[in-house]
Amino acid sequence: MAPVFAHGQLRLYLLSLLESGPKHGYELITALSDRFGGTYRPSPGTVYPRLARLEEEGLVQRVDEERKSTYALTEAGYAELNARRAELGHLEEGIAESVRERAAQVREDVRGSMRGLRADLAAAAQQARADAVPHPAGAPDEPRVASHVRTKDAEAMIQRFRDEIRADLRRADARGSVEQLTLDTLRTVLDSALTAVRGTLR
Repeated sequence: MAPVFAHGQLRLYLLSLLESGPKHGYELITALSDRFGGTYRPSPGTVYPRLARLEEEGLVQRVDEERKSTYALTEAGYAELNARRAELGHLEEGIAESVRERAAQVREDVRGSMRGLRADLAAAAQQARADAVPHPAGAPDEPRVASHVRTKDAEAMIQRFRDEIRADLRRADARGSVEQLTLDTLRTVLDSALTAVRGTLR
């Protein structure tokens, strides 16, 4: 996938994001992620060095507040932004196209993952059917006991999945990074899993 920003474009876009008011570095990272619909999220190692360079150039001013630093446009920063409005307009159009391309790639990746998941579920279902074929030897209650054991194993798997995904979601929510894509993916995966598993139950 092509780079999101060409040379100098992220620098310009950071200035545009600061036009609405001072922001922490993390707020800028989140704002960038929101503009891309969660399909791109720059790392701190990408954003903070550029903010430092903008500060050196006198385009932004950093104010240290306890453990966080706030960045704001200076008069020179506003002048730079105003002088490059046309370039910023083209950049916004390029970002819109990039978001469309990345969203299409994400959808294709999800579809590929779903195909793999369906294949895995189908294989598991077939194995369950094979295991369910009655064998001549064994006590009469043996199938029921085995079924009960499998039920408990399945319930434990469901509980583990629920606990782990809920913990992951809460951590992401604390960072403000739960995207609509996460919800759509979860819904698709769970609906497919439910259909596949129900197909194995008699």
